[in-house]
Amino acid sequence: MFTEVILPPSHTSSLISPRAVRRATLPAPPRRKAAFPRPRGPLLPAAPRGHASQLTAAGVSIMAARPRRLPAGPGRRRGAAEARILLVLLWFAGAAVEGAAGTEPSLKCDELRLGQYMCDEPKIDNSTQEPMNCTNHTAYVQCLPAPNITCKDHLGVEKVFTGHEVGFYKPIACRNVNGYSYKVAVALSLFLGWLGADRFYLGYPALGLLKFCTVGFCGIGSLIDFILISMQIVGPSDGSSYIIDYYGARLTRLTITNATFRKMQTYP
Repeated sequence: MFTEVILPPSHTSSLISPRAVRRATLPAPPRRKAAFPRPRGPLLPAAPRGHASQLTAAGVSIMAARPRRLPAGPGRRRGAAEARILLVLLWFAGAAVEGAAGTEPSLKCDELRLGQYMCDEPKIDNSTQEPMNCTNHTAYVQCLPAPNITCKDHLGVEKVFTGHEVGFYKPIACRNVNGYSYKVAVALSLFLGWLGADRFYLGYPALGLLKFCTVGFCGIGSLIDFILISMQIVGPSDGSSYIIDYYGARLTRLTITNATFRKMQTYP
């Protein structure tokens, strides 16, 4: 196919050069048609920057470098519905965790740790030198939780303490006394032990009479009784304790048995 350019004879030599005439007379290259039509529908996956993914199918090479676009079909709607369901389940799980944390049982005031409460000093009875209201070797003192501590008091009421309210009553050990003074027993054993006055005072009349008749077993029995009473090994015959100053020197007996060895040690 050739393209002819027809010019008037008067302008041929002056307007068009021989090179331009040759270019005009060359045949125009035919326009190539696409061997395959452009695919419609979803695009291929996006390729990395600077590269193009090449898909070969039945000997046909198709270049794709465009971003991926999902079809607006049932699959896409199903994925959105699943995402919404997942969000709802996560919300319910968070609400359940918060509800479980909010419904934890409140702490009792007697379960507080050291430093979270302060107990008053026991009130001492002058006649017995033991805490007041001592029953079965146990007395109770009131304890005040620290400010801004929330717990249940001894009545089971949960509240926030300010440091002036009684939270619970702490048990403390006390001794059972029955009117036998430690100072009087030691004095009688030291000065009138050879007459058996100490044994009469503590409730041992037979031994007292025997010491009186033997002059304290010739002084040896009086010396032994003085040591035993001073060390609080020999006490009143009814099993009670001596009346000793509450903040004075007291003898604490420590015994170790199989039960003591097996008992678990607890620390605050």
